[in-house]
Amino acid sequence: MRETYVDQTQDLTEQIVMRVSKTSILANMFLTIFKMVAGIASSSGAMISDAVHSASDVFSTLIVMIGVKISRKEADKEHPYGHERMECVAAILLAAVLFLTGIGIGYTGIQKITAGRYEQLAVPGRFALIASIVSIVVKEWMFWYTKLYAKKVNCGALMADAWHHRSDALSSVGSFIGILGARLGMPVMDPAAGVVICIFIVKASYDIFKDAVDKMVDKSCDDSIVAQIRNTVLGQQGVIRVDDLITREFGNRIYVDVEIAADGKKTLRETHAIAEKVHNQIEEKFPNVKHIMVHVNPDEESRS
Repeated sequence: MRETYVDQTQDLTEQIVMRVSKTSILANMFLTIFKMVAGIASSSGAMISDAVHSASDVFSTLIVMIGVKISRKEADKEHPYGHERMECVAAILLAAVLFLTGIGIGYTGIQKITAGRYEQLAVPGRFALIASIVSIVVKEWMFWYTKLYAKKVNCGALMADAWHHRSDALSSVGSFIGILGARLGMPVMDPAAGVVICIFIVKASYDIFKDAVDKMVDKSCDDSIVAQIRNTVLGQQGVIRVDDLITREFGNRIYVDVEIAADGKKTLRETHAIAEKVHNQIEEKFPNVKHIMVHVNPDEESRS
């Protein structure tokens, strides 16, 4: 019964991730073309950089889709603990793409700034300004849309993609400021906007990378989740105390090892029933828990 429920949950998660990802790809393809045309037509380096950022979004979303698809594969002989960490691998690849994109955009902007001759820089047209506003609105909507479903299915790679949308929205804000400044008589503001975009993108890539690595090195769950699991264990009849509780994140799933104390005068069958009750309650209240190990210690005071 538990396995059937987990399979249904995993199937639903995959369906949601794929639906959200397809929406992201279509929106980013539109923005890439729209911003590239606006950047070229309006002679705006900042808008062209922004278009490149949106193009990287298409690639990164494809990485998320592939990673999530592989991570949902069932355990096999070579991978007895499943493939959940492939989702972390997808997030790390996404972080690398973001980082390289940001560095490239920043380098181009710095080159134009250090070259001087600002009077020779083209003044961006109004079309670029309109494109930046459209991009801000669309990408901010995509951030909240993707974040909503990433939380719903607890998908780290999808959440990383959501923050990628937010970084793109922020980069479009930088583009808007740079283009507006250039149109107001400060041409250097356009390449300067590219440098600002670089900073936002690199920061987003670092956050995504750190979160993925934490999940790959068996980082423990948040203190609030550990406290909830502890209270669930203590709430079961027959549990005298919790001697030890260890958790670790495995992709988007959780592993739990708990040692409990029970009356030392109880029979093996009775203590087994207590452990089974603890096991079942944790699974019921925490759907993301994939594996639980419950060890029972005899309470010395109850034996005397």
